[in-house]
Amino acid sequence: MQDVINRIFIWTKHIRFGLASYNKTEIQDNNDFYNVWHSKEYYEDYLTVNKNEKFMFSQVYENQKNDSHPPLYYLILRIAMGFNINQYSKWTGIILNIIIYAFITIFMYLIISKLLKGQNKYKEKSIILAFISSITLSSLTNVLFIRMYALSTLNIVITTYLHLKLLEKESKNNMLLVGIGISALIGSLTHYYYLFYLIALFIMFVTKYIKEKQYKQLGKYILTMTIAGILSLIIFPYSIQHMFFRYRGQGVLNNLSNIHKYIVNIILYIVITNVYVCNNFLIILLLGIGIICVYKLMSHKKIFAIKNRYVKYITIPTLFNFIIVSICSPYIELRYILPISQMIFILVIYFVFNMLNNICKEKTRNRIMISIFLAMFIMVFVSNEVIDLVIGKNFRSEQEASYSSKTELVENLNNECNLSLGYIPKIDGIPLDNVLLFIKDFKIEPQVMYSNKLDIMKKIEGELKGVPALYLFDSNNNRFLDDILLFANIEESYIAKDIECNEENIKEIIESKDISNGLLIFINDWQDNEKILEVIQKSINLYNVTYLQRLNMCDIYYIK
Repeated sequence: MQDVINRIFIWTKHIRFGLASYNKTEIQDNNDFYNVWHSKEYYEDYLTVNKNEKFMFSQVYENQKNDSHPPLYYLILRIAMGFNINQYSKWTGIILNIIIYAFITIFMYLIISKLLKGQNKYKEKSIILAFISSITLSSLTNVLFIRMYALSTLNIVITTYLHLKLLEKESKNNMLLVGIGISALIGSLTHYYYLFYLIALFIMFVTKYIKEKQYKQLGKYILTMTIAGILSLIIFPYSIQHMFFRYRGQGVLNNLSNIHKYIVNIILYIVITNVYVCNNFLIILLLGIGIICVYKLMSHKKIFAIKNRYVKYITIPTLFNFIIVSICSPYIELRYILPISQMIFILVIYFVFNMLNNICKEKTRNRIMISIFLAMFIMVFVSNEVIDLVIGKNFRSEQEASYSSKTELVENLNNECNLSLGYIPKIDGIPLDNVLLFIKDFKIEPQVMYSNKLDIMKKIEGELKGVPALYLFDSNNNRFLDDILLFANIEESYIAKDIECNEENIKEIIESKDISNGLLIFINDWQDNEKILEVIQKSINLYNVTYLQRLNMCDIYYIK
């Protein structure tokens, strides 16, 4: 588990810590960033809160204004970082998320209790289910993923619970409405995708009040949401700009108009749901559900006998959020559905439970449910073994190091395995490499593509300690923050921005630097790596080139 935590920390924490602590959105905005030699302390400053910055919070607001997210999570993270002055640690964000998940588990228990109320020992079952929902791969990822998604998950479960309570209180619910308004305000200041879930709930309750002619309650409910929306815009008016005019907002609007990619995106998110929300057991569950449906149809029984009035108020917002996020998200990644992953898990389990309820006695049903939970737990440990039987156990480890381009790796993997996903890039440019390697590496981590950073980090802190680094940087592919933690551990580094790679320029950069132990070379995408390496070899008279690793947007070489 410690190894897993280290891997996830290497990817997720550095950008968020910088947004919460630094006086600029990106360290690259500094005038002295490019074309200057820097020590590792230069990059560490981006990741830490210094003593004189302990009570400075204005940069959190400014950074989010210039970025693409609301500020609340970063403010909370910034406060937490204040307890760890002059140093950065993964535990600042992880402990914060653990605390958040403790509250998530409590509210999940309250929600599940409402779904199971009337069942034998429903409170005990609710406790068990709430606990299990918080130890799925998606939940563990959510805790270890130092971004706003855990807090957004809490917003959704609180909003859901308060709305379920509102169903019970037709009058004298002013305090409950205040709570709903506060949760809506906090949710909108945490993540914009929360609004998809809230909109679905809002429409359902407005429809309910109109049908039941409860116009007084309708007015109070709409007023509550209106006040929450106005307060949110007063606190952070840049939300409008982010959602409709910045690159992420424009990306969402473009995706919504790109109808032909809807089905593909949804299917890919179902694959991700299978892996992380249901521990690679969803397909088996669906097969089991199919068999039960056939049995019930042949027996002329109802497939579902749902009498619980709360279910639709969870199901519809969850499905709506899942579909809209699948269509709108800029990348096909787990993180975008993490906030509803708890709800998805509970709904899957609830519907299985409900179907079994009509064909089994209670003891048999309970045994089947226990077997399902045990199987989901076991799948964490056996899934990779099963996948390796199909793809080849050593395929990735043997092949990845020999390719400087992940595109080549993916094409090779696709051809060798004869996977049926090859049509996807032709349809809408979905990054097939993420999908294939995601399927290949079933682990407790947000994105497999980033998991190998621990290996290069060990080398930089070990055998390559003290070796300077030269980054040949193409500013058209600026993803430097993906790799900033590496540079915070390299003694000296130089980011050469858009330079002409010739012997004269390389000699000028390397002049007076001790390269007796070699030189690390970073080259980001869309450049001629072989030509660059050839020029560098001639410039510094070192000719032994070792390809170290592919990262998200760059290749790393060691010349000695």
